[in-house]
Amino acid sequence: MASYEDDKTVVVQEESPQKHIAIIGVLVAGLIIALGGDGYLIVRSNNLDQQLMQLQGTTQAQMSKLSDATSTLLERRLDAISTDLQEAHDTANSAVKQARAETLRQCAQLAHRLDEEQQQVAGQLVELKDATTSASSKLNDVSADVSGVKTDVNGVKTDVASTQSQVEKDGAQLKQVVGDMGVMSGLIATNGKDLQALRDLGDRNYFEFDLSKGALTKKVGDVTITLKRADPKRNRYTVDVMADDKHIEKKDKTINEPVQLYVSENRQPDEIVINQVKKDEVVGYLSTPKVKIARR
Repeated sequence: MASYEDDKTVVVQEESPQKHIAIIGVLVAGLIIALGGDGYLIVRSNNLDQQLMQLQGTTQAQMSKLSDATSTLLERRLDAISTDLQEAHDTANSAVKQARAETLRQCAQLAHRLDEEQQQVAGQLVELKDATTSASSKLNDVSADVSGVKTDVNGVKTDVASTQSQVEKDGAQLKQVVGDMGVMSGLIATNGKDLQALRDLGDRNYFEFDLSKGALTKKVGDVTITLKRADPKRNRYTVDVMADDKHIEKKDKTINEPVQLYVSENRQPDEIVINQVKKDEVVGYLSTPKVKIARR
């Protein structure tokens, strides 16, 4: 038993140095590997440093190129802007020069026209002065004529006053009534004596007529009259009057009633006065104004 253990111890003692060598070998291998890893890391770090330095150099070169390109682009842009501004300035100066030249030309034309118009006005003033002198001379002549006319008018007034006095004396039967159109009539005559008195006044024209029912239409003054009906018992009649190419029926009128109608837009109406109504016949006169005054 003791011999066996002794043998076992010897074996153990014999195996321990080899195990130590193996461990040492492993440690040495591990150290070598560690050293190799450190070397690799160092080499890798150096490579990375070199690559970083190269990258920095490349980046700086690119930035330098970019800066140069940007500067060049800016210079070109500034040059282009400067050129555009210069061209705009030149164009503006040219436009101003043209406008100034056109303004001067128009001012010269205006001054020329103004001078011509002043000469024309001066000539017209001379003509107006001559015309005024001539008109003054004619006015003096007219004034002399007017004085003569005034004398004649005074004579006419005297004659009219005398005629009116005579009418008042001889024409006591004259009267003024409202016509069938609601317009105040002039003096009307009921007989030959009254009609002559009206003629002597000279205010209107008077046309006597007699009209039969079976006869054709009769032209009296500026109208045409046709008898349609005569009623001597009632002293009434109906006539058809044509004036200005228009037919106007005056129906159931009485004797000595002014039958009024407007002719040619005259302000004063024509008047038909029938003094006698016989069987199928009427007798009377047409009164028209001597002065034609248009209605407004």
